[in-house]
Amino acid sequence: MSAAEGPLVVGVDTSTQSTKVLVVDASTGRVVASGQAPHTVSTGAGRESDPRQWWDALREALHQCGDAAREAAAVSIGGQQHGLVTLDAQGDPVRPALLWNDVRSAPQARRLIDELGGTKAWAERTGTVPGPSITVTKWAWLAENEPDAVRATAAVRLPHDYLTERLTGEATTDRGDASGTGWWASGTEAYDDEVLAHIGLDPALLPRVVRPGEVAGTVHARDELPFSRGTLVAAGTGDNAAAALGLGLRPGTAVLSLGTSGTVYAVSTRRPADPTGTVAGFADARGDWLPLACTLNCTLAVDRVAALLGLDREAVEPGAGVTLLPYLDGERTPDLPHASGLLHGLRHDTTGGQLLQAAYDGAVHSLLGALDLVLDADADRSAPLLLIGGGARGTAWQQTVRRLSGRPVQVPEARELVALGAAAQAAGLLTGEDPAAVARRWGTARGPVLDAVERDERTLARIAGVLSDAAPLLERESNRN
Repeated sequence: MSAAEGPLVVGVDTSTQSTKVLVVDASTGRVVASGQAPHTVSTGAGRESDPRQWWDALREALHQCGDAAREAAAVSIGGQQHGLVTLDAQGDPVRPALLWNDVRSAPQARRLIDELGGTKAWAERTGTVPGPSITVTKWAWLAENEPDAVRATAAVRLPHDYLTERLTGEATTDRGDASGTGWWASGTEAYDDEVLAHIGLDPALLPRVVRPGEVAGTVHARDELPFSRGTLVAAGTGDNAAAALGLGLRPGTAVLSLGTSGTVYAVSTRRPADPTGTVAGFADARGDWLPLACTLNCTLAVDRVAALLGLDREAVEPGAGVTLLPYLDGERTPDLPHASGLLHGLRHDTTGGQLLQAAYDGAVHSLLGALDLVLDADADRSAPLLLIGGGARGTAWQQTVRRLSGRPVQVPEARELVALGAAAQAAGLLTGEDPAAVARRWGTARGPVLDAVERDERTLARIAGVLSDAAPLLERESNRN
């Protein structure tokens, strides 16, 4: 390992599919070592993982980092949000964790909304209207379907909480991840006793919420991990809040994350409360807020259209008149859970490349609709959009976002923003800095800026018109048999 200019810190991204570790020079932001190990996720009706494999993956990823991990002075965990981890009195999992994308709790979500005052009351109370991804609905599902598991549960954790507790021996979480549970009140920034009583969850089973900048503990599992005695452990946070830290995000700057699904968010100093449920009113990891909206169909849906056409994903062609709404998995924004893909305007001279471009247009239209909802009214809508995620470096994605937004687009060069955000949080413990300021000092958002082009109002209006006219069809629950 080459000499570092300052102390080393470790940032962890424990996602649905894998754990990634970065060892970072806290002075410069230079990544001096990295490691990665996979997880397995069940298939079928549910999406579950054994939390113990997250710990094994963390150990393996740290081992890959070699001596650099042993020199680290602080560590932080960024993790997949919303997952329900149930532990017994010995700290062992009662059952596999229910992950964020396990949607079996949809009936419980609808019931909880009705039983506790409706969508407006939930938004005002917790910042978020519960859907099946939100943890409170998963506990309600477990109580209804596996009461023996509930009786055996002595502790309830989120995925990042589980790993942080194994590092420190202390039961902690942070406000960013707690805000995605549905049992943390965003107005009081405390656990909501009424919600917990309603679902039969004892607050004594929940971890302490660590304040931004506070040390969660020190590493005590030294025999299993390459950390020295006294290594500091930060509070950690959920993956979106960690990515916001990793970008050094300031209020009003918009982020479009192009992954399997699409995510749009921005830091705000105002507490969000959207009664429609489109915007999740999450807290960030610093003391501000992270209003966020999600579309279900992004890169995966567009790639599927490319595969059906036998085309490379970049083989788009310009052409007006054809509209493709790529709602292959239903859609969340707009709220069309039963929708399927819809094609309108097909003619003899329509090419495969034009159909593919129409799929990009349909996906980006949904993202931009969500973007308008997460930005504060006084946000600068001419500022560059930060484009991150797997699709961000694709030319077709970049050009489509530019054309339909009319805004410049910046593509950060830094990769692994969740792990970088966790590393910035760890560095903040050592320097006393705001973690977002650490990331800005590291230059993590640095990258090429693509100039704005004239906004394609014609295409936007055509898509909006088709969406409106086809609403009865898109809202209809289809029979796939």
